[in-house]
Amino acid sequence: MNPYVNDITIGLFLTSYGDALVYGSLPDGRPVPGLQLKQRLFAWHAPSFYGTELELQQVEEMELAVLPAEQVIPFLAEPALLAHLSWTWDEATEPLLAAAPPLAESINQRHYIPSFKAFREGKLQWLWDEDRLDWPVKSQLRQLSEDIDLMAGLTAAYSAAVFQRHYGTEAEAADLRREYPQLFAGRNPRLAGLDAKTWLVELGWKADTAPFRPLLQLLEPGEEEPAWRLQLVLQDKLDPVHLVPVHLAASGEAAGSWPDSWSASIVERSSGWLERLRAGLPRERWAGLQEDVLSRPLDHEAAWQFLTSDSRRLLDLGWQVLLPAWWESASRKKPRLRAKVQAEEAAEQQQSGESLFGLNSLIAFDWRIAIGDVDLSEEEFLALVDRNERLVRFRGQWIPLDPVLLAQIRRAMDGVDRSKGLSFQDVLHLHLLKARDEAEDGEVDEEEEDERDQVQLEVELNEHLLALIGKLRQQKDLPPLQVPEELHATLRSYQQEGFTWLAFMRRFGLGACLADDMGLGKTIQFITYLLHVQGSEHSEAGSRMPALLICPTSVLGNWQKEMNRFAPTLRVGLHYGSRRHHGEAFRQFTEEVDVILTSYATATLDLEELALYEWTAICLDEAQNIKNAQTKQSMAVRSLPTVHRIALTGTPIENRLAELWSLYDFMNPGYLGSMRAFQNRFGTAIEQERDEQRIRDLQKLVQPFMLRRKKKDPNIQLDLPEKNEMKTYVSLTPEQSALYDQTVQELMTQVKELQGMQRKGAILSALTKLKQLCDHPVLLTKESADVPETDEELQAVNRSLVGRSSKLERLLAMVRELREEGERCLIFTQYIGMGEMLQEVLSQELGEPVLYLHGGISKSARDRMIEQFQSQTLPAAEQPSIFILSIKAGGVGLNLTAANHVFHFDRWWNPAVENQATDRAYRMGQTKDVQVHKFIALGTLEERIDEMLENKQQLSDNIISSTEGWITELSTEDLKDLITLRRNWE
Repeated sequence: MNPYVNDITIGLFLTSYGDALVYGSLPDGRPVPGLQLKQRLFAWHAPSFYGTELELQQVEEMELAVLPAEQVIPFLAEPALLAHLSWTWDEATEPLLAAAPPLAESINQRHYIPSFKAFREGKLQWLWDEDRLDWPVKSQLRQLSEDIDLMAGLTAAYSAAVFQRHYGTEAEAADLRREYPQLFAGRNPRLAGLDAKTWLVELGWKADTAPFRPLLQLLEPGEEEPAWRLQLVLQDKLDPVHLVPVHLAASGEAAGSWPDSWSASIVERSSGWLERLRAGLPRERWAGLQEDVLSRPLDHEAAWQFLTSDSRRLLDLGWQVLLPAWWESASRKKPRLRAKVQAEEAAEQQQSGESLFGLNSLIAFDWRIAIGDVDLSEEEFLALVDRNERLVRFRGQWIPLDPVLLAQIRRAMDGVDRSKGLSFQDVLHLHLLKARDEAEDGEVDEEEEDERDQVQLEVELNEHLLALIGKLRQQKDLPPLQVPEELHATLRSYQQEGFTWLAFMRRFGLGACLADDMGLGKTIQFITYLLHVQGSEHSEAGSRMPALLICPTSVLGNWQKEMNRFAPTLRVGLHYGSRRHHGEAFRQFTEEVDVILTSYATATLDLEELALYEWTAICLDEAQNIKNAQTKQSMAVRSLPTVHRIALTGTPIENRLAELWSLYDFMNPGYLGSMRAFQNRFGTAIEQERDEQRIRDLQKLVQPFMLRRKKKDPNIQLDLPEKNEMKTYVSLTPEQSALYDQTVQELMTQVKELQGMQRKGAILSALTKLKQLCDHPVLLTKESADVPETDEELQAVNRSLVGRSSKLERLLAMVRELREEGERCLIFTQYIGMGEMLQEVLSQELGEPVLYLHGGISKSARDRMIEQFQSQTLPAAEQPSIFILSIKAGGVGLNLTAANHVFHFDRWWNPAVENQATDRAYRMGQTKDVQVHKFIALGTLEERIDEMLENKQQLSDNIISSTEGWITELSTEDLKDLITLRRNWE
């Protein structure tokens, strides 16, 4: 080719993919070589990197340059050509050159639309929007459309240019998917019968310019029309109340009376309405859908199906549906079954003046069934059900009768024996939990909408029961009772409320748990209750049994003294020890006293004898003693007959929810169901799954029977001094560290080989050793020393013992300091050996008597110890100021307010138990600030457990505390991490 030739003719044709195959020819007809064509024609074409990136394709003897589809229209719209050459376009290309600029402009201005035809074939392709083009351009494109192959290529090139220009990045493509998800949804039934314009409206790509919108309306039977039927209506967009009925012929042609301005839009769109209806309605029920289906009558079954399911399908397919106004409310309100307590039921019992009925008393009721806004009696409901219709008009209102829900209502009604009635326990359960599964207005939420088998039985209380349950729930709003004159004490306001509450619960035969914090005076409140019962319940001599109080052995003496002090008119009998009465002697004994005191152990031993009588009241002090429901002691106490049951405890739950069940099974047998049912319903859901709804349910059920007040409650106004808790950290001695490491290594060797109960036993044994080592190595080594013969030898032995334990050394220093200030202290330990060592060392080093109370001490000796320690009149040489206590024997029920320092020498790992022990000093009667010292051996298991207790998030107050059992379930690695001695403190 002559490099100086200036005249080149360009031609191209489009492939079906939109690529342009470009060729050139010289004036003599010879083809321009492909390389030279690229270099000259695209010399200023930046998108192809000036032609260098274009491929060449050989067709017979001609080389063609391949211009990618996305570059075709932009290039033809503005071809940047070399000016020193003369360019001519062949005749076939000139129409494309003319159409390219307006098409390129439509791309830039986003005047394009998705192709409906391509979409129905499962593809996404873009077309120019003819409505946005000028008439000359439309005309020119319609001429090009006569060449099918050319139009296919032009369409593909246009679509590729749109993708390149507007959706070339991942972010832009994601925006398109998010804004128009239906473009990518594939085949969709809601597209059936749509034309391209309607489809664009459905997509949201174009605004609906029609002055109306088509709706399908369900008409209910009336005076003029006795049957249900469907009709198509057109709703005026400017006046939504204006509805124009439309009749559709089988061909899709519409007939009706509408404004002339609507006609063009109706003609354009009506042809697809019938097809869309056919696609949206289930074939099994609407297979014969023709033009008359929108006017033919429907039976109740067809109307019901349309209301409950077919209308939803049409809504999902884009139709708007008009249903009767009452349907929305009726469909959202779940039918309710109520047991309506008869009006006179509680009135008669209220007038009796005595115990109302108790939890097991039966209450007469009538059934009421609420469906939608209609309230039905049992007879009315059954009559409607017998009609076997799903839509029934009753009292001028339509009622939907869902067969599934009707069956549930019938089963719920059949589950209650009308001849016997409901128990008060059932009524109370239903009332307390009535709001669990329903919204306040009776409507179900979206999550419950499909739970059609969840019809709940409710209860409608009469005025008297409503007032009773209101008082049960409020507790503090009860009318105050007069304090018996025989009481030798002045009650605080909250104590009078507590005594009044106990008497109220007795009047209605309901067991009660007084769960005030330790030190708030549960004892005085119960004594006042006994005096009230003695004075208000008169009967013939000998016909009334005394009250029975069961408590730990360690507090029997305390109860005797407190009753003699505050209620000297009460005749108090003690059933304890070898001299207790049996047989006829015991019967005569019961006639001579107003209250009998006994211990848990004695009550278990003498169960058969105690069970022969129905006691006027049974009270359990420190009621957590029956927390393990399967023990003989717990089962024995729960089985005793009585008129009224009372539990006193500051810790209704120490470790597990099962303890709460045991407590309530004593107070109100059967109220929380069987133990297995309770565990299935609440135990697992709360303790393992932290189910907030179950927690709320359980709180609602137990709250009416438990009065819980805390010392820090501003309403209590105790004016107690401060309680300051502090932790005293001590390091192990080298001897303790070596023994600790040795014990850990031995355990880790064992657990690798043991399984099951053997593994648990080894871990628990090692834990005991480790805790004892933290106190003193002698507890583990069990070494015995020679008995000292002189005071000097004794002092040397004591100094040696003190030097082998940092805890003992620190305790001795702190006790010396507080004794110099004339203050007294309590020291708690779990181990008898440690208690004996403390008693010996402290008494020798301080030169004063030291008391030690543990489980082996007799009742009389225990009472003497308490009296000595609390005394303010003993000579200084005889006054004990240090009281060592086993936490089991002295952790509850004792009043030791003479001490204002409390030492926990070793930790119990249960905050509730430790707090109980601390409350021996921090209680009513204490006048000084109480200092609580908790000893912790650094780097040991004690420190690790303390950290866990500090960080623990409890479900509710005292609901779950710590025990050692969980440690046995740890993996070997976790166990090692827990108990291995950390030395970062050294």
